[in-house]
Amino acid sequence: MSAPGGDILESLAKRDPIAYYSKMIKVNPLDYRAYNNRGNEYEKRGHHDLAISDYNKAVELRPDFILAYINRGNTYQKIGRYNKALEDYDKAIELNPNKDMAYNNRGFHYILMGNYEQAEIDIKKALEMSPNNIYALNSMAELFAARNNPDEACRWLRKAIEKGYNNWHYIKTSRTYNNIRSSECFREIISGAAE
Repeated sequence: MSAPGGDILESLAKRDPIAYYSKMIKVNPLDYRAYNNRGNEYEKRGHHDLAISDYNKAVELRPDFILAYINRGNTYQKIGRYNKALEDYDKAIELNPNKDMAYNNRGFHYILMGNYEQAEIDIKKALEMSPNNIYALNSMAELFAARNNPDEACRWLRKAIEKGYNNWHYIKTSRTYNNIRSSECFREIISGAAE
């Protein structure tokens, strides 16, 4: 048996997550997780300014909430505010040096900035912490693609896929794979993709 109103809230969460988290914030304006989660929903819809505003509020309410720094860093990265993104990844790592996704995301950020040596250090650190992290395995593939090393990129991409990475749309469209798109191994991986 669910709590009174529980079914309605559950339905709202599925139907309109932004309205759901807004309701949660109205009920408890100090719910930093609700701000972070609503920020994620705004980000999914491309409302970057609203997402950043919610991440800012989450960090204001809970300055040690690492996930909000990582999410805000990801949003800054998407809109080209690279220095702000780097600040957020650095802060997340400062708060918890054992958070593999902070290292992975900062490593990916370094790929985008063309700093491949630092990218490799961070992504390897993420993989040391979590060897089966499918996102870090994919980031290694992207690193080697950026370095124009298709064989090594494909080796890492295959590892990521074997471990469960299945964001085929991303693999097919991300600019990080542009250097190896015409390689035989990459075309072979793509041809095996589930449509």
